[in-house]
Amino acid sequence: MLGFLLMDNHTILVLAEPTEPQLRQLDALPPETNLAVGLKPETFERAASDATVIFSWAFSRDLLQAVFHMSPRVRWVHTRSAGIDNLLFPELVRSPAVVTNGSGVFSQTLGEWVLAAVLHFAKGLRRLITSQAAGKWDPFDVVEISGQTLGILGYGDIGRAVAVRARAMGMRVLGVTRRGPLLYNMDPLVDRVFASADRIEMIEQCDYIVVAAPLTPETRGMLAAAEFAAMKPDAVVINVGRGAVIDEAAMVRALAEKRIKGAALDVFDKEPLPPGHPLYSLDNVLLSPHCADHTADWLANGMRFFVEQYERFRSGEPLRNIVEKELGY
Repeated sequence: MLGFLLMDNHTILVLAEPTEPQLRQLDALPPETNLAVGLKPETFERAASDATVIFSWAFSRDLLQAVFHMSPRVRWVHTRSAGIDNLLFPELVRSPAVVTNGSGVFSQTLGEWVLAAVLHFAKGLRRLITSQAAGKWDPFDVVEISGQTLGILGYGDIGRAVAVRARAMGMRVLGVTRRGPLLYNMDPLVDRVFASADRIEMIEQCDYIVVAAPLTPETRGMLAAAEFAAMKPDAVVINVGRGAVIDEAAMVRALAEKRIKGAALDVFDKEPLPPGHPLYSLDNVLLSPHCADHTADWLANGMRFFVEQYERFRSGEPLRNIVEKELGY
């Protein structure tokens, strides 16, 4: 129980554009809840001294840091995003404030996108579309994914959503976690779990390598030249985690030289991906502009999760998705 959170009234600082339509869902909060909404620190000058909660709907580390410094009583910070690598700062990490994120809210649709990427390469969808547009009858052999191996770097909530769908298609699933294999409570969706240090042993076996890891000092560049050299010639890399988990230059070289079959990417080192970037011109790459989880209701779902979290906070129940601030996820 988070006993120190039990209070009758709370002031929530919402870092968001006041005209955001999803903010209407905050009407479901108890009537005694005080809200301050804005995108500038001065918006919160009067409310900050009483605030116990900061809700970072907008992804601005500078704004969050400024508002946090104004708010000595804050005990809980929530961010809409699942990834928090761009939001954490030393004072927040050292503070007693609990940080939670949106992990799990968007995992199911990311799992679907990964499956779509697998089928894109297995069934030659780019070739089909190109031939259709050219009015060309062009039969070719496709790949059966049942029996193939899919490995997941960062086997967490998104990884499990991927594994559910891969197993349903008859695929063998491997995973990499920071801690490595467990002695008990093994996930039945995964045939084997590897430690991060042993990831090349997993990669060598994989037809598809899914990157779903958060960005931390430990994971930055964890898929680099050595990992690409270990891949099968027909391997496909799929990234729905963070762009910088992959050494982008090493990946571009492997793709351009056709040392791997392809890549499906929803995240990148720099976003938006700059015009003229070599990834745009490679015919063995499927690009998504960081919108693989953007369903019609994705923002509403993110706001709904906060409202549910707030009820837990308000009643002193354990919060979901508590971040290990020192680890960065």
